[in-house]
Amino acid sequence: MSKTILITGSTDGIGLLTAKKLAAMGHKVLLHGRSKQKLEAALADIGGTAEAFVADLSKLEDVEALAKAVIASNETLDVLINNAGVFKVPNPVTDYGFDLRIIVNTVAPYLLTKLLLPIIPGEGRVVNLSSAAQASVDPDVFTGSAFLSDSEAYAQSKLGLTMWSMHLAGALSNNGPAIIAVNPSSFLASKMVKEAYGVKGNDLNVGADILVSAALSEEFADASGRYFDNDQGRFANPHHDALDARKNERVAAAIEAMLNRSLK
Repeated sequence: MSKTILITGSTDGIGLLTAKKLAAMGHKVLLHGRSKQKLEAALADIGGTAEAFVADLSKLEDVEALAKAVIASNETLDVLINNAGVFKVPNPVTDYGFDLRIIVNTVAPYLLTKLLLPIIPGEGRVVNLSSAAQASVDPDVFTGSAFLSDSEAYAQSKLGLTMWSMHLAGALSNNGPAIIAVNPSSFLASKMVKEAYGVKGNDLNVGADILVSAALSEEFADASGRYFDNDQGRFANPHHDALDARKNERVAAAIEAMLNRSLK
């Protein structure tokens, strides 16, 4: 049966490749990107029933608008893949004074997921792209008073994403879709890896294939609240902080407090 699947950051890299694979399997793919021109190119490349949505995930009002647009054109969303992420940016501080890496990698996918939950069925899935790079989250990143290097911001943002994944999975229990964090594999041949480390990277198919599996396969059907490490090729433990339910709850509460302050 054909599924409707939204993939953020799907105009290039692992997001675009995953979209191509899913579309080729007959699924309806919803593409997202910041650039209308790149989205149009991706849409033409994929064809079929694919749809495209423009949004800058560093702007929380854009995240809200994206969710509204998706809901307006789709009664059901079977799978949400929160793939969009950033590492190096020219200006790491948003107009609201927050770390842009934290907003895009941690807060935006949280907000988008919460807003789209009403149209994601209980048997649906939310797949969050984590990373092998994970570091304890400084609570000040959610108040705008922490200043981090690129690598620090990225590692903290990916652990933050993993932690709220664990928390939301527990909060929803059997009353919502599976929430799964996935490290698609380290040093894949993406634009981000090239910009961050100056290396070509490994075959993107390794990451795209595990995202397809996370979205569709029975192996992930009962994996809500778990972390899949594709470097090991199995479900594994993330950073130890994400195994502490109280810490996960505090991260989710800090994100909610940030959103309450920012979205008025």
